[in-house]
Amino acid sequence: MYNILAQAMPNQTVMTVLLYAGIIGVFWFFMIRPQQKKRKEQQNFIENLKKGDAVVTIGGMHGRVVTVDELTVTLEVDRGVKMVFDKSAVSREVTAKVPEKTA
Repeated sequence: MYNILAQAMPNQTVMTVLLYAGIIGVFWFFMIRPQQKKRKEQQNFIENLKKGDAVVTIGGMHGRVVTVDELTVTLEVDRGVKMVFDKSAVSREVTAKVPEKTA
C-alpha cells in the first residue's frame, strides 16, 4: 500500500508545481506586465515634454509648458502666472480639441 502512495506523490508534486507556475504566469500577464508598459509610456512622455505642450498635473492643474529643465517643468497656468513642478508630477497631455455642443 505504501508503494502505491509513494508512486503517486511525484505526479501530485509536479501538478502542484505546474499549478503554482500557472498562477504566477497569469498574475504576471494581467497585473505586472500592463503596469510596466504604462510606466514605460509615462516615462517616455515625460522625457519628450517640450515648450508649448498643454498638460495636466497629477493634482489636476492645467497649464502650458514654458520651460523644461532636467528635473522640473515650468507651467503657465494663467496669463503671467507660472508655476514650477517636478517632471514626475505631469500626468498627461491635454488635447486642444474642444467638443462641439449639439443643439
